[in-house]
Amino acid sequence: MSDYQLTPTTALEPGESVRESFRPDRTTYIRDHAWLAALAMGVGMVILWLMGNPYVWTGAVGGLAAIVVRGWYVASDELGARWDLTERRLLGPGTRVVPLGRIDKVRTIASAVQVVTIEGEKHLIRYQADPGRTRAAIEAARG
Repeated sequence: MSDYQLTPTTALEPGESVRESFRPDRTTYIRDHAWLAALAMGVGMVILWLMGNPYVWTGAVGGLAAIVVRGWYVASDELGARWDLTERRLLGPGTRVVPLGRIDKVRTIASAVQVVTIEGEKHLIRYQADPGRTRAAIEAARG
């Protein structure tokens, strides 16, 4: 059996409670993959054109196929992840723990929220429907 967990497994400390949970949004996941597919299609076509390949259109097919397969393959993991915010810590999938006092920066990157610790560790909370709201909730909990 794998030790890989999609939800927090760290026990809450006495007096600690979950204020909010952050789960990926399926619509955001699909939208992000559609943009990624469009980019992959364009890049694939440009590469084939630069190589002098007369079948440039196959780059679009290949790019689309690659992203569709990737999206389908990792969807259950990506959409099953959960982060919990308590009044003391941010608890990530498995045993990831980020004490609120150790957070240096919280920023949005497209549909994700990146949490950077004072030590330089980086954590991504991906596919948020409203990454600004997720960021604001973490910032508010930090005080």
